[in-house]
Amino acid sequence: MSRAPTPAVGMAQERIHRHNVGTLLRHVHLGGAMSRAVLAERMGLNRSTIMALTAQLVAAGLVREEPPGGGLATADPRREEARGRAGRPSLVVRVRPNWAYVLAFDVAVDRLVAARVGLGGAVLDRREAVRPRAGADLDHVVDVLARFGRQLYEAAPADSVCVGIGASYCGMIRPGDGMVRFGPDMGWVDQAFGAELSERLGLGIPVPVGNEAHLGALAEQQRGAGVGLQNLLYLHGDVGVGGGIIVGGKLLDGDGGYGCELGHMVVNPYNGRPCGCGSHGCLEAEVGERALLDAAGRPAHLWGRDALRSVVDDADRGDESAREALRRIGDWLGIGVANLINLFNPGMVIFGGMLRDIYPGAAPQVRHRIATNVLPVARERVRLRTCALGDDSTLVGAAELAFADLMADPLATLARTRPH
Repeated sequence: MSRAPTPAVGMAQERIHRHNVGTLLRHVHLGGAMSRAVLAERMGLNRSTIMALTAQLVAAGLVREEPPGGGLATADPRREEARGRAGRPSLVVRVRPNWAYVLAFDVAVDRLVAARVGLGGAVLDRREAVRPRAGADLDHVVDVLARFGRQLYEAAPADSVCVGIGASYCGMIRPGDGMVRFGPDMGWVDQAFGAELSERLGLGIPVPVGNEAHLGALAEQQRGAGVGLQNLLYLHGDVGVGGGIIVGGKLLDGDGGYGCELGHMVVNPYNGRPCGCGSHGCLEAEVGERALLDAAGRPAHLWGRDALRSVVDDADRGDESAREALRRIGDWLGIGVANLINLFNPGMVIFGGMLRDIYPGAAPQVRHRIATNVLPVARERVRLRTCALGDDSTLVGAAELAFADLMADPLATLARTRPH
């Protein structure tokens, strides 16, 4: 006679079940449509369990199943026959992107972006505005983003549901409450960004906030140039330089959540340029916006992404002063990258933000520093890439931050949400 499971065993089984439901959803959210057979293989579960998990997600409205076709991923029937199965293709599981969505916000030095991002990662709608360089501007930033967020929410289909909100900010963020502890480029110190944005949106949903480079690193690992890699470095250029490090598949965030401030690694301790953090010779001081523009002889009133791109364009056209500026910046960038490769032995270094524009012209110097200063065994496999997600790396990271609760426990998260 079988006995009912004890409460402890029942709770453990429930945790495992919730984990499996979330893991299945995460597979199709990040990897796209795939068959039950592929899901069973990837999750190490039998097909009847996959069928039961999928049925729950279908009933919840998060995924749908359909026969293979239309270019969707499916199992090879010959492989199933080889395993002693009937050979009938499995049903394909795919997300319903227009029903469950998140609001994602990206705050850079010069721009504010808001987007409605569907399950599966597609940007369904977006708003963007210029951000003036006007110092500590919390009220302005929150006003603009809250207005955009409400517009996106109200424009969503009537039967859809917002399952989370996430924001990226160009500064040091305290984990848990979205407090911007330090944002040197705009003078933000202990600004309650996440709480203020949540209150102004009025949707009853908290707004977790992440450092832009941390989120960019995760986005590139999950959806961009670093898919499939367990160890990578992401360098994000804005006015300064931020960084994200993935080690063993996880973000290296430090004891207080303020780790990976790669831009404040000192590369030029003697006669280094002053940095906004108060130090001298930091990586971002030597390779950031002002460093490049000064090296190219551009006047002080020119700044921003367009000014940086004009230097790159001039270098492409053969302007020697612009080329020399890129060589100089590339050498300092290469010193920083060489140190980081020696420290972390990544499989890839990804350049995002304004570094995506600068890197092609600076690549020879970066590669020379790697060849000269990196240990042979550490450099033999590392690849250098520009970000695959373009200027949306940090926005995509904010969206994935917003999806985190849904991926962890889909059914409980839906139970807490309210439809339009």
